[in-house]
Amino acid sequence: MAVLIDTIADAAASRPRHPEKARRPDQPILQKPDWIRVKAPVSAGYATTRQIVRDNGLHTVCEEAGCPNIGECWEKRHATFMIMGDTCTRACAFCNVKTGLPGALDPGEPEHVAQATAQLGLAHVVVTSVDRDDLEDGGAAHFAAVIRAIRRRCDKTTIEVLTPDFLRKDGAVETVVAAKPDVFNHNLETVPSKYLAVRPGARYFASIRLLQRVKEIDPDMFTKSGIMVGLGEERNEILQVMDDLRAAGVDFLTIGQYLQPSRKHHPVMRFVPPDEFKSLETIAYAKGFALVAASPLTRSSHHAGEDFARLKAQRTAR
Repeated sequence: MAVLIDTIADAAASRPRHPEKARRPDQPILQKPDWIRVKAPVSAGYATTRQIVRDNGLHTVCEEAGCPNIGECWEKRHATFMIMGDTCTRACAFCNVKTGLPGALDPGEPEHVAQATAQLGLAHVVVTSVDRDDLEDGGAAHFAAVIRAIRRRCDKTTIEVLTPDFLRKDGAVETVVAAKPDVFNHNLETVPSKYLAVRPGARYFASIRLLQRVKEIDPDMFTKSGIMVGLGEERNEILQVMDDLRAAGVDFLTIGQYLQPSRKHHPVMRFVPPDEFKSLETIAYAKGFALVAASPLTRSSHHAGEDFARLKAQRTAR
């Protein structure tokens, strides 16, 4: 019989985290509705994926951020690599990745990511990172090195990057785009009015500008962004975010339910029911997005390979 858990994040929440994230220790956690529940990771495929990640000394956002889809994705040998360490220089109120002073970059990491990509047999790989505000380029050159390493070893694999905002790092976006990922993803995470509480180290319009800049450099590169709902945002704010992203030429929008990793993180203000996600998806398509993924368990890299294939097919059909 399948074992059910609320989310993998519940298990991850017991890990020690940086004290800066101890924001709401007395805030009760809302009980999750049935539509949020997922299978526990117990399959042989999960174990194989985990071993490959360990053998290559890599981190994944699947584990570090407590993704609820880890059981499903790892069973299919799909992992999202998180490069440049497991320690972030920012302390976003929604995120379960630990905060602190990161260590030096591992020069062997690009090859390790490429090797793991080959061992997993990935047709489409997603690479993300912690924020590295301590680096002069925010880690852009390291992203580019990882892309090149994957291209050398897995020339048929398509590559999606999910980058930080590289705030105030001149030339960083240009460096990553020049390495030619197939998809450039940068998440807004929430609506502008929630940035101070949810994403205090970032700037909403800087993120919009980053996505716009990618299209200016390479109009043919697919761009993607995502937000979480359930943080206290208003519906009209979500629609305004859609308009801002379309104005920046973004092709693909993801919308998922925010899940509170622990009592120390921003509370879930509301669990959005599936029919509201469907309504938002319909509106987003009407606003001109080429592809929209909107559901309670939608995450940036969930079904990323299948989604990229759909994007390519749409472009080919035009």
